[in-house]
Amino acid sequence: MFERMVRGTLGVKAHEFPKDYEWLNTKEQLSLEKLKGHVVILDFWTYCCINCMHTLQELVKIEQKYKGKPVVVIGVHSAKFFNEQDASNITQAILRYEIEHPVIVDQKMQIWQSYGVSGWPTIVIIDPAGNIVYKQSGEGQREYIEDVVDVLLEKHGKAGTLADNPLEIERPKMADRKTLSYPGKLTFSPDGRMIAVSDSNHNRILVLDIDGKIKHTIGSGERGLVDGDFEKTSFFRPQGVLWKDDKIYVADTENHSLREIDLAKNIVNTLAGTGRQGQWMQQGGDGKTTTLSSPWDLAYKDNKIFIAMAGNHQIWAYNLENGKVAPFAGSGYENIVDDSLHDSQFAQPSGLSIYGNYLFVADSEVSGIRRIDLEKGIVRTVVGEGLFIFGYQDGDLSEAKFQHPLGLHADGNRIFVADTYNHAIRLIDLVEGKVTTLVGKPSMKTVCRIDDPMCDTLGLFEPNDVKLHDNKLYITDTNNHLIRTFDLDKKVLQTLNISD
Repeated sequence: MFERMVRGTLGVKAHEFPKDYEWLNTKEQLSLEKLKGHVVILDFWTYCCINCMHTLQELVKIEQKYKGKPVVVIGVHSAKFFNEQDASNITQAILRYEIEHPVIVDQKMQIWQSYGVSGWPTIVIIDPAGNIVYKQSGEGQREYIEDVVDVLLEKHGKAGTLADNPLEIERPKMADRKTLSYPGKLTFSPDGRMIAVSDSNHNRILVLDIDGKIKHTIGSGERGLVDGDFEKTSFFRPQGVLWKDDKIYVADTENHSLREIDLAKNIVNTLAGTGRQGQWMQQGGDGKTTTLSSPWDLAYKDNKIFIAMAGNHQIWAYNLENGKVAPFAGSGYENIVDDSLHDSQFAQPSGLSIYGNYLFVADSEVSGIRRIDLEKGIVRTVVGEGLFIFGYQDGDLSEAKFQHPLGLHADGNRIFVADTYNHAIRLIDLVEGKVTTLVGKPSMKTVCRIDDPMCDTLGLFEPNDVKLHDNKLYITDTNNHLIRTFDLDKKVLQTLNISD
């Protein structure tokens, strides 16, 4: 395996890190010279990428296996989106995904170019003598990486060329925990008096009344896939939540599962998923034995729960009558293609909302909003042009641009969008065929007067979801660790006070 993977790269010297680049998640700048005698694993990633998220979990296991040995993982953050080029935003991603290794900010993708990288994620392994011995793109590489590392440790151990003492990398102190930690999605109870919020990095679901008082805390806070009562059950960075009757359904994203919270019985059950990430192309089957891949959001119609399956670039459906789960829309290929349900293409769908016979999709990697006609079985694009076409532009639908939207809410001819990487809430008017900004940096001065005591002037920071209730928008302000409200009449943005 080792010989096959390194062919064509063996003996090529690795490029030194630029001296003036910013390092994150470490108190010191690193260099290949300083890391001589170590096996160095470079992970070229960008924090929007679902495949990169999957690889981060593989790297956690690798870091645990080689703890105390001269093996160092370094993230090379080579950004796709404008927003991802900002070091402060990358820092939030490091905290959100609980990354423990150092990360270098790859300015203008120059490290990427020097190593000849062509896709996210790409793993490069450098031996203790500074030679590139492995380079491979895509997820699912853990066994290959471990094979290479094992060979290198044995070879250089015998040769006496391993570092005597592995380099100790000190991380900055983590911030204190808040009530919410990177909240993901929200949903309202059928009577509109309660809100369920996925408190993603606390690995739990909170149920609040409309004023923010916590009524239920569901989940122990520990990572895991454990069913049972509210105190013992566990989740792993859940995202989508859907309230139907006396049950809340949860897209348990990093458990790759669909969970059910029974509020009448105070128990949690797993409906679909096994805890393991599913393969790219799957046919579906019985929910309890079918593997899922990063379910990100949920919507309901006609006894089906629709699932934004970000990891497979598809929309799936779970049948509440027979417990079957299967692909519903999207071929699995990543792009923006309008066609039939089977032949259409999505790119990391991350938000769902149903109005009438239409299922609207926040299709994040193409910075688009898509619409599925549930009667005709046809997918059409509302806004969006391609994987590398994005920006921040209001105006006609043909000219408007978004940047990695993750959430939305459809209400008749209005679609409210959490335009995540533009830190904004945008409105799509399907009648006028226009996009406007409701909440965001360009609009804060017009919608939020500083001298108004009712007005919260803190800007949004990568909002993940938006829902409309009683003429107010409820927003998961993810990187601010808050739930915000925006009154559509008064044009006032406020913070929901969450209390025990």
